[in-house]
Amino acid sequence: MKVAVVILNWNGKDLLKQFLPSVIQFSTEATIYVADNASTDDSIEFLRNNYPEVKIIQNKENGGYAKGYNDALKHLSEEILILLNSDIEVTKNWLEPILDIFSKDSKTAVAQPKILDYKKKDHFEYAGAAGGFIDKFGYPYCRGRIFDSVEKDYGQFNDNAEIFWASGACLAIRNKVFEQIGGFDEDFFAHQEEIDLCWRIKNFGYNIKYAGNSIVYHVGGATLNKMDPKKTYYNFRNSLFMLVKNLPKKKMRKIVLQRMVLDGAAGLKFLFQGDFSHFTAVLKAHAHFYSNFSKMNKKRSEKSSNIQYFEIKSVVFKYFILHKTTYKNII
Repeated sequence: MKVAVVILNWNGKDLLKQFLPSVIQFSTEATIYVADNASTDDSIEFLRNNYPEVKIIQNKENGGYAKGYNDALKHLSEEILILLNSDIEVTKNWLEPILDIFSKDSKTAVAQPKILDYKKKDHFEYAGAAGGFIDKFGYPYCRGRIFDSVEKDYGQFNDNAEIFWASGACLAIRNKVFEQIGGFDEDFFAHQEEIDLCWRIKNFGYNIKYAGNSIVYHVGGATLNKMDPKKTYYNFRNSLFMLVKNLPKKKMRKIVLQRMVLDGAAGLKFLFQGDFSHFTAVLKAHAHFYSNFSKMNKKRSEKSSNIQYFEIKSVVFKYFILHKTTYKNII
């Protein structure tokens, strides 16, 4: 299989300088691309002067993660596309377990590796850990990370497993499937666009897998109570977008309303904690959702089906009320 590793960059010269060497060293099976989102620093000059073997795709604007990858990937013909954050250190043989999964199962459309914390390498990393799921109301969680509780890696997720969504920090996808479903939804701009992508892929009948023997280290490290208000805004708004687009029609309005009530409770928690910027971010997210409901509703596909998209009803209840903080305890 021909493989492309595609790193999206925006003013990230320092990250490329730090992490690109490991990608080049340990990705000999792949062609490496940097897709630049109209950077204003000297990222492109740095690449040309130091890494002439890396192919450069120059996007005309900074359209965020979703549009950035949509614009870049349409130029590529490789069978497997691996979308890799610029702040990831890969390891020896990291590609082999991922490609092995694709070669053994033609219905597998997406895969991700084990994602560990670059700063604390014996722990999983927030953005993806050992593969993602959502609950009935669309709240995401991972094997190895429930909200802001991150588990230590002691080998509990060294398996290959079926998951619901793969992390956008390191997401491998069949090119033909990415094209078939229309790529990322650019209205998301950033955050949770990979969950929407994976849900649509699931609705088409494909599988999404986790490769426990492939390891990468991600700087990342966002947690719920330390998030930038912009992240809060995108996460709350985009979760609602995702539910409207992908839920079975008969269930959509009821579940979206229930999710909005839960969001309201989260907003009040921010307010009582004195996190006024996050409280405002939730309000803005809901206001933007209201104004875009019709647009999202029109994006619903005939493929939106009655697949079992959740394995637990409420991760919020199990985490905040029952105080279950590990994946093993909530399922």
